[in-house]
This record gives sequence, structure tokens and C-alpha cells, in this order.
Amino acid sequence: MKQTLHIFRKEFGAYFASPIAYIVISIFLIISGWFFFSTFFLYGQAELRGFFALLPFTCAFIVPAITMRLFSEEFNTGSFELLLTMPVSRLEIVLGKFLAATVFCAVMLLPTLSYAATVALLGDLDWGPVFGGYAGALFLCASFAAVGVFASSLTRNQIISFIVAMTMCVALTLLDKLLIFAPESLVGVFQFLGADTHFQSIARGILDTRDVLYFLSICFVALSATQIAIQERS
Repeated sequence: MKQTLHIFRKEFGAYFASPIAYIVISIFLIISGWFFFSTFFLYGQAELRGFFALLPFTCAFIVPAITMRLFSEEFNTGSFELLLTMPVSRLEIVLGKFLAATVFCAVMLLPTLSYAATVALLGDLDWGPVFGGYAGALFLCASFAAVGVFASSLTRNQIISFIVAMTMCVALTLLDKLLIFAPESLVGVFQFLGADTHFQSIARGILDTRDVLYFLSICFVALSATQIAIQERS
């Protein structure tokens, strides 16, 4: 655990040592702010439903940009081989990088609390769905971060890593939207595999163990695959 925290601090600090972190956060806030305020003043409803409805699709593009450098950069510079010579296991490396990306996503979401504050000042806001929405957002970002870490472990090219992670995250987001094209026998499977279905369930303020288990399963599978991928490289 000590080594995991050391890697976490190193990777998390590296985000803010470059302009990439500030660019990603700015792009996220511009996109989310535009969609939130445009729909809020259009419909005049004291809720954040529109913001949370678009969040999975936004994160499907933003989170891969956060994770694309985690392993790819080290493979490209050769620093990964140096990292393996240190007294740290591959699991600790994977977990440290995953935690850094997830906490960064949480920091990215923090300024959006101002949306809730704005709505609360202008109307009678129901805080239950708000807390549920942010809990779901953390689960969603963690699962997408795990997918992004896996994609980054497959290549030394950050752009390829971004494209692979974005494709997988978009597929998970849109999977339950394609039910009309799925055979009737597979509708239940596609609906369960869709990330948006589980996120929207939590965002309504209903914390179902099936939804939590879904996101934890995505994290477990993606991080396990990452560990296998980097083991093949060493």
C-alpha cells in the first residue's frame, strides 16, 4: 500500500506539472457548463437532470485524455523498465496510476458543484438526485479510468491509447441505446452491459448494489487486463 500511494502521489502531481491537466479541466467545464446552463435557462427547472444525462458521453471523451499518458509515456521514454527495477509490484503500479486518474476526475468534477449551488439559489432543489448523480459520476469516472489505464498499457503511442480508450468508453455508453438493433434474446445482456443505464439509475438517487457491482466489475476486469498486459511487456 505504501508503494501504491507513492506512485499515486507521483502521477497525481505529474498531472498538474503540465498544462494538460488545466486544458482538460477547462474543456470539461466549458462543455458541461454550456449544456447545463443552456438547458437550465431554456426549461427553467430547478434540477441537474440535463447535466447528469450528458455526463457519461462527455466523460467518454474526457477521461481517456486523462489516462492516455499513464503507461504510454513511460513505454515511449523507457522509464517503465527503470520503474520495474524498484521494489514495487506490477499491481501496485497499476493501482497507483488508476487512483491518480480517478482522484483527478474527482477534482475535475468539484467545480461543477457550483451548478447545484446556482440551482439551489434560484429554486427548490431536490438534493437526493444530486448526491446520487455525483456518486454515480465517481463510479462512472473510475470505471472509465480503469478502461483508459488498460488502453494506455497496450501501446507506447498516446494518441492510439486515447482512441482505443475513447472507443471502448463510447461503446459502453451507447450500448444500451442500441437495443432496437439487438436480438430479443440479447436485449437484457446489452442493457446490463450499458454504463449509462447503471449511471442513470444511481443518478436518480437509487443506490442499487447491482449498479455498484457493475462499475466495480468494470474496474476489476480492466485493471486485471492491465496487469496482464504490462506483465507481457516485461
